Amino acid sequence: MELRHLRYFIAVAEELHFGRAAQVLGISQPPLSQQIQALEAEVGARLFERTNRRVELSEAGRLFLQEARLVLAQVDKAADVARRAQLGELGELKIGFTSSAPFNSTIPQAIFSFRQRFPAVHLNLREMSSTQVADALVDESIEVGIMRPLGLPDSLSVVELMREPLVAVLSSKHPLVNGSEEGLFLSALALEPFVFFPRSYGSGLYAQLLSLARDAGFSPHFAQEAGEAMTIIGLVAAGLGVSVLPASYQRMRIDGVVYRPLLDPEAVSAVWLVQRKDQKSPMAKAFVELLTRKVEPLKA
Repeated sequence: MELRHLRYFIAVAEELHFGRAAQVLGISQPPLSQQIQALEAEVGARLFERTNRRVELSEAGRLFLQEARLVLAQVDKAADVARRAQLGELGELKIGFTSSAPFNSTIPQAIFSFRQRFPAVHLNLREMSSTQVADALVDESIEVGIMRPLGLPDSLSVVELMREPLVAVLSSKHPLVNGSEEGLFLSALALEPFVFFPRSYGSGLYAQLLSLARDAGFSPHFAQEAGEAMTIIGLVAAGLGVSVLPASYQRMRIDGVVYRPLLDPEAVSAVWLVQRKDQKSPMAKAFVELLTRKVEPLKA
């Protein structure tokens, strides 16, 4: 039994006339009659009661019609699911992001827009370090990554989503707070103990801080390490040291902490959107297109 047999049967059942059904189907009447007879033989039941004047559904035909419509409806649904999946409208999209990414409004807005546009797509969001994001893209456990700058393998492509300034994070009781409202240079922190992510965490900010400090003429002393920015800010508030973070963290209002702009020209941090160059996921392509609508890819 083929799907066309069910479509032929439904057409005749709805028209109750072989000639009109043949016109609807775009075929001639004799082949249609032959197909219905073959269907009845395969089913093992008479589906129509025929006379010279009219065609009616038999009881078996009436029940078969209900099931045939369900079968075709399910087939149409399956085809629609496949089509929508191909267009990126269904399925699961796995996104890895560094912890600081959600604090910038651009990214949450893009995620919200994607959810509005593709409500049937499940977004699997995973918080990772920048190194973990890159590794997960390579082993294909995620489709899209949002991370801070880091050395990447050639198999990945990068689009710079934005840049934001870096700020010094100080205890409100720190002597440098007064008079530094307009900002300060990183060299002012040369003798301070730093609270920062551990080197092993794989944060792109770690390498950047070392580079900035080297340009400022010192090597930072890391007195305390923490894997979460919220913890770093809390430890700064407790007076255990100073830190440097992207300016978007200023949205985290914690008593006992002040933020000061860094005046060093290179004290800016980028946010990258990264994916595999051989990206095949239509959902990922739709998400990247939405997030990078006004952004140009970085040149190799």
